[in-house]
Amino acid sequence: MTAILPELNPQGFRTIPEILDYATATYGPHTAFSALGAKLSFQDLDRKTAAFAAYLQQAGLMAGDRIAIQLPNLLQSPIAVLGAIRAGLVVVNTNPLYTATELRHQLIDSGAKAMVVISNVAHTASKVVPHTDVGLVIVTEVGDMHSLLKRKLINFVSKRVKKLVPKFRFANQVTFRTALRVGARARAVKHSAQSSDTAVLQYTGGTTGPARAAILSHSNLVANMAQVRYHLAEATGQPGDIWVAPLPLYHIFAFTAHNLVFLSRGCHSLLIPNPRDMNSFAKALKGKKFHGFLQINTLMVALVQNKAFRKLDFSSLKITVSGGAALTMDAAAKWQALTGGVVSESYGMSETSPGITGNIIGKEQLGSIGVAFHSTNIRVVDEHGHDVPDGEPGELWVQGPQVMQGYWNAPEETQNVLTKDGWLKSGDIVVRGNDAAYRIVDRKKDIVNVSGFNVAPNEVENVVSQMSEIAECAVIGIPDDKTGEALCLYVVGKNENEAPTKMEIIKHCQQHLTSYKLPKQIHYVETLPKNAIGKVLRRELRSKHKSECDQTPRQS
Repeated sequence: MTAILPELNPQGFRTIPEILDYATATYGPHTAFSALGAKLSFQDLDRKTAAFAAYLQQAGLMAGDRIAIQLPNLLQSPIAVLGAIRAGLVVVNTNPLYTATELRHQLIDSGAKAMVVISNVAHTASKVVPHTDVGLVIVTEVGDMHSLLKRKLINFVSKRVKKLVPKFRFANQVTFRTALRVGARARAVKHSAQSSDTAVLQYTGGTTGPARAAILSHSNLVANMAQVRYHLAEATGQPGDIWVAPLPLYHIFAFTAHNLVFLSRGCHSLLIPNPRDMNSFAKALKGKKFHGFLQINTLMVALVQNKAFRKLDFSSLKITVSGGAALTMDAAAKWQALTGGVVSESYGMSETSPGITGNIIGKEQLGSIGVAFHSTNIRVVDEHGHDVPDGEPGELWVQGPQVMQGYWNAPEETQNVLTKDGWLKSGDIVVRGNDAAYRIVDRKKDIVNVSGFNVAPNEVENVVSQMSEIAECAVIGIPDDKTGEALCLYVVGKNENEAPTKMEIIKHCQQHLTSYKLPKQIHYVETLPKNAIGKVLRRELRSKHKSECDQTPRQS
């Protein structure tokens, strides 16, 4: 395990609870998080996470047990995450948009013993939980952290008016508010975490099928928090500065930034539960003096076109950090034209907690992912593992204290990406410039990055192949202005007259895959290109798609 250097970590943090303790003592009455008009001070956060931790312990959960947290960006999220970690549990970040198939895989693979779920998607979980080891389900509603009258109003509208809460039932179910109330009366047993203890299982698209979980220790996450703070320096913000949080906290980019980096600096994370609702998003920011924005290319493209968002006051905005997916020049230019600020692109992976590189603040280069973070070693290597000179493309390998411990229950996949001396093979092809800045030029692996979420082609192919009329299929990633990359599906029907329609394929996929895993384009072909042993040659499909696009006349 690589040590965290003192200059990166002057407070000497070893574990995540130590960060919370420091933040509470230093910034007590200041706002730590807000959402939908409700606020949570650092002192409130400390009390409620302690209560939640005590409840989990009283419920019989032990240190090392896994707890799945399936929440949007609400105040309940940092309470549940930090409370579970205080109790010594391992957080399993879980996407609320998961289908039953995806959720079942994650709950079974992680061996989760408990779950926290938002009521809006609890009906999906209720179909899955009986087939897993989950023995306790804590259900929360959207308005649970508001005052009595507002809470009842928000929850009534969500359930009765908008009908966003389908019926559900769990055998061992308790409400989030009950858990906090019972926990507040209980005597918590302080768990003394070790830096090497696992804190989070972060699922990411596996190279050969369903998602795999990167094992992230306290040391991994604390190290990356320290690296990001050091890299951003004063741009991180001062106590009370507002960082807008539209990216989901279950995604590692926002998870580390808001739960650790900004928390440790006393900043205020303004949570946006549903960034797709652009007008509500703009309303939440109206009149606010926000310091920073965590962004992703997809969202920037949509926001700059929204009339309400365009009317906001951006005079206090000092920094916008983009990550999770490639930043397009067009999106960066439009964001700068609207807000007056340059976008600072960063790069990372779920396997690295996540940060690896970032642009130097004030010296941003569009098209570059920046320079290596402090205490991060990077090699650019050829297919034989030999270093290539600057200016030549090669695969990015990274070594540092933020690199995961391995993949959960997947020793073979771990060996494929992690060398014995700690080098993680990213699968991304980069070029290093003379100024030590890196630029991504290609992807070695087949994983497709859709709006910051990794999608394994095999997972989609396995679902499509279940259709009896399909002989075989293949998925590739294609460039997309809105999502960075999108899925393109090539289908071979069992015979010319039996191939399902595109709509039938999409409807089938919707039953098993979350929305960002759905194919955006579907093409019918007679055969798929293969090598001598029958492996589908995705690179030829990518070349075929590019050639067809180049030959398509542009519409004037």
